[in-house]
Amino acid sequence: MLDDHRYASLSAVDIADLVNRGKVTAAETVDIALAVTARRDGGLRAFTALWADAARSRAKEVDAHVARGLRLPLAGVPIAVKSSEGTHSVQNRRLVAAGCVPIGATSVPRAGTGWQTYGATDRGPTLNPLDPDWSPGGSSAGSAAAVGAGLVPLATGSDGAGSVRIPAAWCGVTGFKPTNGLLPARDRAGLNTPGVLVRDPADALAYLRAVVPGPPPTPVSCGTPRVTWTATLGYADTAPAVAATALGALHHLVRAGLCRLVDRPVELRDPAPAWTALRAGTPDQNTTSLAEDNAQTLREAFEQSDLLATPTTPHPPHGHEGPGPRMSVALTWAFNLSGHPAITLPAGRTPDGEPVGLQLIARHHADALLLDAAGRWHHALPGRPVRTSRR
Repeated sequence: MLDDHRYASLSAVDIADLVNRGKVTAAETVDIALAVTARRDGGLRAFTALWADAARSRAKEVDAHVARGLRLPLAGVPIAVKSSEGTHSVQNRRLVAAGCVPIGATSVPRAGTGWQTYGATDRGPTLNPLDPDWSPGGSSAGSAAAVGAGLVPLATGSDGAGSVRIPAAWCGVTGFKPTNGLLPARDRAGLNTPGVLVRDPADALAYLRAVVPGPPPTPVSCGTPRVTWTATLGYADTAPAVAATALGALHHLVRAGLCRLVDRPVELRDPAPAWTALRAGTPDQNTTSLAEDNAQTLREAFEQSDLLATPTTPHPPHGHEGPGPRMSVALTWAFNLSGHPAITLPAGRTPDGEPVGLQLIARHHADALLLDAAGRWHHALPGRPVRTSRR
C-alpha cells in the first residue's frame, strides 16, 4: 500500500516497477497523486487544471494492460503537463504510450509579458516550493513547482532559452533539455525543444527512452569524465555567490573521484543577438557568424572535455516582482542556439540560502552519456534541497 509519504519519496522508475510487479496499481498511485495535489496545490498554485476523471480512466487502462502481462516502461506514473503544449504534443503522446498518466496542466507565464520566469494562474502566481517569496522560474514554472513539491515525480516542459533548466534550478530539481532535433521543435526557429523535469536523473533517462523513437538510448560511461568549468561562458554577469556554490559542488564531485577538471577557457560570444534574430525569423550574416563562431569554440572545447559545467543561472531566484534588468537566460540559451544537450542538477545553496543549479552540457547526441554522469553524480552532490520558508 502506498501512503502520501512513501509516494513522495518514489521516483517514476520506482513507481513503474511497483505497478509492473503488481505491488501497487496505477489506480492507487493516481488516486494518491490527485489527493496530494488537491490538498497542497491551493498553497502552491502549480496547476491550472486537474483532469481527475480522465486520469482515473487512463489508470484503469494501464492496470488492464499490466493484468494481461504487458510491461510498460513507465506504468502508472502520474505526470504533470505543461499547459502550453497540452496532452497532444509528441512527447506527451509517447509518455502516455509508455504508461504515464497525465493528471493536470501546469502554469506558464501570461502571454505578452516582458519576463518569463514565473507562472500565472487564476488564483495568483505560482509559488516556489522551496520558499513562497521566490519565483519558481519559467516558463515551465508549474511543472518545476509540482515536481519540487512532490506532487508528481515527472513533469513535461519545453526549453527555448532555458525554460526547463531555469525553473528546475530554482525549485531544487533536475531539468533536462535533449539535443535539439531529437524531438520536433516547438517553434519555427528550432530553438525550443521539449524537455522534462524530475527529481532523479534516472527518470530523465526513462523519459528519453520513452519519447525518442528507435533503439533505446544506452548510457555510455566515459569512465571518469573530463569537465571544463566556466562561470560566465565569457560574457555572463554571474553573481559571485552563485558561481562559488556551483563550483563548490563540482569540486565535491572531483574529490569523490567522479570527474576531473580540465583547465581551459571557454569564451563564447553573447548569443543574445543571434537568438533574438532567429526567434523573430530575421537571421542575417551577423547571426550566422555568431552561431558559427560559438559552434567552433564548443567543438574545440569538446575535443579536450567530455562535459562543460556552468552555474545554471547567473543569479539566484528573484521575487514575484520580476528579475529587473538581470538576464536569467544568460547561461542557458547559448545551448538552445547550438543545440547541445544540457541538464541542471541541484548544487546546494548560497550563504543566503538561495538554491543554485549546476548545468552540464555534452556533445551533440551524447544525451545518454550526459544522463549517465548526472545519475552517478546526483546522490553525491552536497546540499540536497530542503523546503523552507522565511515567512
